[in-house]
Amino acid sequence: MGERLTAAIAAIATHLPVGELTNEDLARELSDWTPEKIFDKTGIRSRRVSAEGECASDLGVAAAQRLFESGVCAPSAVDFLIFCTQTPDYFLPATACTMQTRLGLRTSCGAVDINQGCSGFVYGLALAKSLVEAGTASCVLLVTADTYTKFLHPRDRSVRAIFGDGAAATLVVRSHANEELIGPFVLGTDGRGACQLIVPVGGLRRQPSPETAVAREAEGGNWRSEQNLFMNGPEIFNFTLSTVPLAVEQLLSKSNGGPHGVDYFVFHQANRFMLERLRNKLKIAPEKFCIDLEDCGNTVSSTIPLALERARRGGRITSGHRVMLVGFGVGYSWAAGMIRVSF
Repeated sequence: MGERLTAAIAAIATHLPVGELTNEDLARELSDWTPEKIFDKTGIRSRRVSAEGECASDLGVAAAQRLFESGVCAPSAVDFLIFCTQTPDYFLPATACTMQTRLGLRTSCGAVDINQGCSGFVYGLALAKSLVEAGTASCVLLVTADTYTKFLHPRDRSVRAIFGDGAAATLVVRSHANEELIGPFVLGTDGRGACQLIVPVGGLRRQPSPETAVAREAEGGNWRSEQNLFMNGPEIFNFTLSTVPLAVEQLLSKSNGGPHGVDYFVFHQANRFMLERLRNKLKIAPEKFCIDLEDCGNTVSSTIPLALERARRGGRITSGHRVMLVGFGVGYSWAAGMIRVSF
């Protein structure tokens, strides 16, 4: 088979905010929890927290600037920017538009936001691949960034022990190879689960008021207002265990191979307990399965690129390895895709 035009990942750069919330900090605030108990439940020892006034766009710009500083690409070469976030700077304009000028991208560069969470990186890769292989763009900058910690009530341990803030910038470029370097994909949505992971008030459907800002005690002694993030952990867990294995099976069938043909698996880094259950259910060997959230927490749309960049830097994946990526969560939405490591 001869070479063909294909999209490829050329580089990944990441950025985490300076602020940190450790298990010791949480244990001091939540007297019936110990640092080790928190770690045993989540697999997280600390999570990064954005500063007051520090937005997802600031984290995303820092990640993109780190990518440009590596020399892999000049800002002038980017002809499309995709910004994936659920914590935008404004309702309008699109945050990608303000990032275009901050990053010094040319004005002929397309720029768009996608409001997608835990599956957002894989969705973004599918979009970037389509733009490149359709000839619409030749160099796509996919930036993922979220600041979920700004949605969390300080007395809601169900989410505060899990989520952290972070960003990643991924460069998708036109390449030539004798195989597909990004893809295929399996994508899915079930909006019946939308209410299980949600900030109920803050958009135009339900606007903030003094009443919606009042925090009340909820299940398990957790506190939150309607303007804070709500997560139904057991329902999210059940959704994940029923949906992800099927998506993995569908992707393996679509890519004409079995699990033995995959060198490494990088799933959305939700929490260690969920990841271990998925790994056991799918019968994936521990050495082929990524669990890497101990020092940063669940960074939503950036967990997969963060884990990928660390795995590449640590030698767990090398050029030519075939890696399966699986995102799942808020929406409900899920996305699974294959990549051949080329960065």
